[in-house]
Amino acid sequence: MTTQMIIAQCIMVLTLIVMITGLTPIYITAITGAAIAAIVAGFPLAGGAKVTVATMINSGLNPVIADMTGILLFIGIMQATGFLDVIVRDIVRIGNKIGGGPGVCTAGGIAAGLIGALTGFTQPVITAVITGPAAVRLGVEPNKVAGIQAHAGHIGNLAGFTHPTQVAILATAGIGFGLFNVLGLVAALSIFFMSALRVVLDMHRRGVTISEEDRIAVMKEINAKEYKTTSFKAFFPFVVLVVGFVLGLPIFLVGLASALVVMILAHENMKTSEHNMMVGVGLIAVPLVATIGFLFMSTVIKQIGLADTIGTLAGPILAFSPIIAMFAVSFLTGFMTQSYGASAAVVLPFLQVVLGTGADHFAAAFAAASGAALMQYFLTGGPVAALSTVIPVVPGSQLKPANLFQRPSILFGSFVAFCITLLLIFF
Repeated sequence: MTTQMIIAQCIMVLTLIVMITGLTPIYITAITGAAIAAIVAGFPLAGGAKVTVATMINSGLNPVIADMTGILLFIGIMQATGFLDVIVRDIVRIGNKIGGGPGVCTAGGIAAGLIGALTGFTQPVITAVITGPAAVRLGVEPNKVAGIQAHAGHIGNLAGFTHPTQVAILATAGIGFGLFNVLGLVAALSIFFMSALRVVLDMHRRGVTISEEDRIAVMKEINAKEYKTTSFKAFFPFVVLVVGFVLGLPIFLVGLASALVVMILAHENMKTSEHNMMVGVGLIAVPLVATIGFLFMSTVIKQIGLADTIGTLAGPILAFSPIIAMFAVSFLTGFMTQSYGASAAVVLPFLQVVLGTGADHFAAAFAAASGAALMQYFLTGGPVAALSTVIPVVPGSQLKPANLFQRPSILFGSFVAFCITLLLIFF
């Protein structure tokens, strides 16, 4: 190994350490550090060479980004036509019928998570402002209400289409959306299930009973809003989307087709519909820059030989099971950084090493994503758009006890994700 490569690897390691600490902006640090490392390693900025800084940047323009764009075309028109509002209302109705107060706050969290999975920015408060106070009135302890609502981020990340780290993981592994998101949803829903079960047991222990009149009064308030369409029309485009996934059709085209279905059902003219779709695509701005930056960094790590160095150092761990080692690294990184974004600094290089061992790409990608995506919420309840935003709209709730309530459920969900990983290894 040349002196240039050694220095470049040291610069890259320093970049990754700075990213993990969060002392500097993650995306700027990733792009700048990777660029400096590539230049120091001797790669030209541009020109006729096979590998240049320019070609490495272009490697960040991965086909997965097209999939992400197709989904946002769909979600843009769904939001503008009010179809998403109807879906949220119906999910909450179902939650109330199934489980009263626990069902209402669980349904609210799931609805917010599904919206976040599509838009790329999960905001549990958008449903919590309605379902949070309602669940408290239906007998659920406030901190538990807030904790369940804020589980939305688990769906938004692991079942989502736009988180930069998630997109970078899929692109690095060379796989697409679809089954990956379904398995991510299963792991995320297991967290909701465990929290809802614990809430029901807590209410039984406290002897809480809610009259049917109280339940009807709460749901009247939720149903009071005027809605622009019917449940059938709101859900049908999602059916089209899911069928497209199952058939393995190009997701960009499936997203566009689903958006056109919404246009027809909402009786929107084509120009207005196109505008609404473009508004949805506008949501891609931050994820797009971040994803290209992460993939550029990932390419530099490979080209300067850092992935090979990490593989040599991690040889004993990888000898046992590369994919289990990947899950462990992701889990611990998510726990230590409390950020899925910052986790990319560790997860992406190690994923390259694991893929280099010949491990199954799908299983390795799921292991790389699931540990960090779930554990980033363990110590604090998550970043800005998570538990801290829910607390103000749930009367009587506090951040610390709400987060303490979340932790056992997050560990259970991580266990489910680990079991899914094992199934992917052996089957």
